[in-house]
This record gives sequence, structure tokens and C-alpha cells, in this order.
Amino acid sequence: MVRDVFDEKQLARLIGSLGIGHVRYPTAGSSSMSEAQPFYVNSPYGIVFAHNGNLTNARELRVFLDKIAHRHINTDSDSELLLNILANNLQKTGKFRVNEEDIFTAIKDLYQQCRGAYACVAMIAGFGIIGFRDPHGIRPLVLGRRASANGSYDYMFASESVALDALGFSDYEDVNPGEAVIITREQVSRRQLTATQTIAPCIFEYVYFARQDSIIDGISVYKARLSMGEALADQVIKSFSGEHDIDVVIPVPDTSRVAALQCSHKLQILYREGFNKNRYVGRTFIMPGQQTRRKNVRRKLNAMALEFHGKNVLLVDDSIVRGTTSKEIIQMARDAGAKKVYFASCAPAIRYPNVYGIDMPSRKELVAHDRTDEEIASEIGADKVIYQNLEDLVQSVRNYNPAIDTFDTSVFDSCYVTGDVDEQYMAYIEGERGDEAKGDDDDDTDCVGLYNSFHK
Repeated sequence: MVRDVFDEKQLARLIGSLGIGHVRYPTAGSSSMSEAQPFYVNSPYGIVFAHNGNLTNARELRVFLDKIAHRHINTDSDSELLLNILANNLQKTGKFRVNEEDIFTAIKDLYQQCRGAYACVAMIAGFGIIGFRDPHGIRPLVLGRRASANGSYDYMFASESVALDALGFSDYEDVNPGEAVIITREQVSRRQLTATQTIAPCIFEYVYFARQDSIIDGISVYKARLSMGEALADQVIKSFSGEHDIDVVIPVPDTSRVAALQCSHKLQILYREGFNKNRYVGRTFIMPGQQTRRKNVRRKLNAMALEFHGKNVLLVDDSIVRGTTSKEIIQMARDAGAKKVYFASCAPAIRYPNVYGIDMPSRKELVAHDRTDEEIASEIGADKVIYQNLEDLVQSVRNYNPAIDTFDTSVFDSCYVTGDVDEQYMAYIEGERGDEAKGDDDDDTDCVGLYNSFHK
């Protein structure tokens, strides 16, 4: 947790008026301290860099930086590649000091060189802060400001608006796909650096990652999840052909609560909190080793028999990825006395890996890959599995910003918006991200994490 790393004494020792930070946890491959962000290069100009996302042409960039640019790469992180591409582009100016025009040109060139998903923040020593976002806008980036004591403004970039709210920033807006923003002591400069491309924000930000009180790309995460719950209720009705025996709707805390509440309202079925969450157990999906993760699911959640005993229960979760956590939760419901356990997912069946910044495993590790709904239900121990319809999911989010025509839904339909993900690349990334590659021989969990570094 950030609070365990930065306490008040450490924060008080920080000096200066500019800063950059990053929250990162191990996902795949190496998780050594050397890959913790931000990254730094001394030459040129002293650049600090942090990144959320994943490059799909990282292998080619590594060869370019080694053989052409002659820049040494220390880690397996694609964030370090992005930093060195930017540094190399700035070094081409040959100037003692760069100006804003030089930086905009360097980022524009970076857009031509780097493919994939990336929301980036950088700091150039003595100059200012920079933020930019990939041309498809797959990963989010928000800019906000607040009035300062001297009558001017403080500015801040963040992955989602709730971080700005908490610190008193207002007037926030999204950094547009393909746009760069430069903040100096004198001014804020914004420039669109790429021609119009398919804008496709990651829909999993709304399903799972973002906090419900955030607004991303003009869309309220809370409202989107309410709509998901309504649409999911329609799927429940279709699944039972109109007649069901569900006694109670119970969410799997925390991200599915809003959707589950709206789902129960539309179904006119009792909503109850059946799981108590132990907040002193960390995030299970970042714990090393599957056996540890599995044990901590039960340590983290406790089923209350009062809400389960003798009832037919509809459990609502945000998604089902590998299935092991879902299986554990369903068994907990049965142990608490549930007669039948139906499992509803706010997201459609996840059948393909994510290559844009989410640590979703290889296809063979996904519980829905090459399985029917009935086979999935059998695998996780549910009496029935009900998945959200993809079109309904997209519409649930798009309702609140019709200007966005497309979302990244590649984990559901294998349509990768960058157009460079083929079978060869898929085989490569699966080899890097499966449990065997991570040195974990145990079964896996269905929780997902931000795949901030693409490990080779």
C-alpha cells in the first residue's frame, strides 16, 4: 500500500515544486525492485518517466535502441523502452536546452514508433511535467487543476479523476488520445499530435479497475455500472426463460456492488450483503504463488450463513477470468448453506488474452476458452453461469458519452484495435505471461491486475 511506503515524515523530506510517482505491483516475469517506476535517464536533460499500458512492438523497439540508437536498456520493462525512445528523439535536437516545440516534435515521432496502449507522464529536470496518451486512448489519463495560495494554479495528471478529487483539484478533463500536454511554471500547452484514429478506451476500466466515483472519458463509472446491472438482469431473465427460483442477490465485494444492487432492483429480488470483507488482507491477485492467493481468498472474504442458508442465491461479480476465485467463492456459499448457487458476470465470457495493459493469462488458462457456459458452470461449481451480453455491456458504457463509438473489447471478441496482434505475437506473449513463465506451478486465480510492465 502507498501509505506503507510514503509516510508523513518521508513526504515532508521531499523538496521542489514538481513530482512524479507511480503505483506498480508484480504481474509477470521479473518483479525486481529495478523495474519499479518511475524510470530515469540522465542524458539528455534528466528525464523521469512513468507509464501505464503495454507496447505491442516492444521487441522491435529493443532492437532499435540497441543497434541504431545505441541506448542501453537495464530492465525487461517496456516503460524503460518508452523513456529511451523519448530521450533519443529529444537528443536528436542537439540542443543544450529544449523548448516546448522540441518536446512536441519528440512525442509526435514517438507516436510513429510505438504501438500499443500507453498513458505516460514525464518530468524534465528544471523544465516541467509532460503527459501524453496513445492515439487510441486505450489507457486513461486525466489532467486537473486547483487554485494555489499565490493566486496561480497547481496542476496534476492522474489515471482517474478520483485521485484529483481527493486532493482538491477541479476543472479536470481527459487528455485526448494522441494529445500531449506540457506544464511549465509559465504556462500549460496542449497539442493534438496524431491524425484521427479509432478511439477505443479499455472497457475493463469501467467493469473493474476504476473506482466507482471516477469519471473517465466523460463517463461516470458509477452510472455505467448501474446500467450494467440493468442489462445483466435482462440476461438473467433470458437465461431462466422468464421463470426463476432465485431468493436473493448477493454481490462479490467490492466492484460488483453497484451492478448487483441495480440487477436486484430490476429483478425485484432481495439484495443482501452475504460476504464480509477483511480489509487487512492485501490484494490477493498480487500475492506470490497461487497457493498463497487461493488461501487468502477465504481469509479476505467470510460468508455469512444467515444470508445463504436454505436459499437459492444469485452471486454477481464483475468478471470471471481464470475461474479459481469464483470456484472458491461458490464453495463458500455452499458451505454456508446455499441450496443453489447461480453465478452472474457483469462482463461477457473472457476468451482471449489482453495485450494492452491487463495481466490476463494465456488462452489455455482462461476458464471460458473453448468452453460452453454449461461447461464453465461445471468447472467452477455453479448451478448456472450467466454472462453479460457484449453489445449490452458496450451500450451500458456508451450511454454516457455517445461520442465514443468503440471500446477495446479484445478479451471478449479478439478484435485488437492496433491491428498488429497476430498468432505469432499471441504465442510470444502467452509464453511470457502464463503461470509457468512466472514460476508458479499452482492453479490460478481469476483476479486481474494492471499489467504496467511488459516483461520479456
